Amino acid sequence: MRARVIRSTALLGLAALAGFWVLREPSTAGAASARNAETGEVTLCDGETKIEFDAEAPKTAESGQKLADALMSKWRQKNPNVDWESAERAQHTIQPAADNKDLVGGAQGATYGEITERDTLLWKTESERFVVAGSKVFHSGAELGSTIAVSCDMCHPDAANTHPETYPKFQVQLGRVVLLRDMINWCIEHPVRATPLAADDPRMRALEAYIYAQRKGTPLNYGKR
Repeated sequence: MRARVIRSTALLGLAALAGFWVLREPSTAGAASARNAETGEVTLCDGETKIEFDAEAPKTAESGQKLADALMSKWRQKNPNVDWESAERAQHTIQPAADNKDLVGGAQGATYGEITERDTLLWKTESERFVVAGSKVFHSGAELGSTIAVSCDMCHPDAANTHPETYPKFQVQLGRVVLLRDMINWCIEHPVRATPLAADDPRMRALEAYIYAQRKGTPLNYGKR
């Protein structure tokens, strides 16, 4: 009896797999070794990532988890930047955003109604995500567009000695009163040797957010040198 190879298409939701089975014939090259055995192929929900498995092995929660892990591992190999946020958090210190829990139950106004715990979690999560994106740019010459592989952290580890709380102030290098973003661009153009960023460039906005966040708790004192 010719061996059958089972192909399944599965949807992966977190660690859960749900699928259906379709029969197929084995390839000619593998028919001899596959005789009296069945192999399966499971497809991730992207419709592209696939792995094979022993279709005759016992089906348990543990085996299902192994399939899910193997699929996700293969998918991450093809999408290496998908976990950039967790990787950035693991590599660099990020100051936490305010949790605003004391506002729960209060009013946002007639338009938005009562503040919920979900609201405060969303505010914190999105604010920190923005800051983490800035950390990624701050620590990467490639993200900054450096032509000499220099990044901001090489002179300012963890945004040290950037003093965003002192802006606006007169900056001697530029000969005028500047904002933080003006000084960021001066550094990008000179020590980093890259093209200055537009004020609305997502990288500039993220850089400003990261630098301000790292000075959390520092009193504002504009104009200080």
